[in-house]
Amino acid sequence: MNFFYVYIIQSIHLNFIYIGYTDNLKRRFEEHNSGLVISTKHYLPLELIHYEAYKNQKDAKRREKYLKCNRGKTTLKTMLKEFFNKQ
Repeated sequence: MNFFYVYIIQSIHLNFIYIGYTDNLKRRFEEHNSGLVISTKHYLPLELIHYEAYKNQKDAKRREKYLKCNRGKTTLKTMLKEFFNKQ
């Protein structure tokens, strides 16, 4: 069974959140934490704080795009309200 993932990772030490999309969540998370991804390598170490799995690639990409826009960021803060409040 193949899934497509939208994921959110956060820097453990810095105020940085990254939203991404992949078809292999474990591999992609390891790439981020190994410094292989240019946009996140300066924010290591990272932790996975949320992910969603989709059966359809277009649905996953649409969700990623939404979460990256202003309205989506507001939705994300509401979805993970308790997580962000504990910090």
